[in-house]
Amino acid sequence: MAIELSKLKPHPCSSVELEQYTTEGDLAAFWILAIDQLDDLEQKTILDLGAGNGILGLGTAILGAAKVILIEGDSDTAEVSRENSQKIKSKYPVIIEVLDHMIGSQPLEIEEKIDIVVMNPPWGFQKERADRPLLELAFSLDATSVYVLHSINSKHLKPLARQWGYDGEIVFEADFRLPPTYIHHNKKKSSTEARCWRFFKNGDAKVPERE
Repeated sequence: MAIELSKLKPHPCSSVELEQYTTEGDLAAFWILAIDQLDDLEQKTILDLGAGNGILGLGTAILGAAKVILIEGDSDTAEVSRENSQKIKSKYPVIIEVLDHMIGSQPLEIEEKIDIVVMNPPWGFQKERADRPLLELAFSLDATSVYVLHSINSKHLKPLARQWGYDGEIVFEADFRLPPTYIHHNKKKSSTEARCWRFFKNGDAKVPERE
């Protein structure tokens, strides 16, 4: 699956203000396989918030999701998501919808039942609380589980989730590589530590507790 995802048209990464960074194919594949192991993607409806080029949501389609909704606020990037969606739909029996919408700019109603939300939101390095509109939308949908990749240093995720009736568990931690996409990067390549969370309700924890 990592090879398939790596063939997608890459994220244009044209806006540092929106913290547009690409989730690499290997990491995306590892993450999606973990989601499938914990929540079984077969015939599920998946929402990918801040979808970028669609790599996460489209990965769930490869593993059997019935419908994938990609929401991306940057118009150029949303168009990339549409192109990649066509590639995936030509190979897999899935319904894919791409919405060009900046979450938090105006109300967004999602009428259908979402089973799983997945997202790598802006971490707030450029704009404080930039992730809040995405997180709040995700928790408002009453999904079975919400998967979030975020900085390992973030402390606000579990308290925010609890306000919406969710508890959280750590799925994995990994280095998130940052290529020198923007002019302010003076290294050939850098990385930052990231943590993947699974948020759930009603005591539905599935990750063994760490010793």
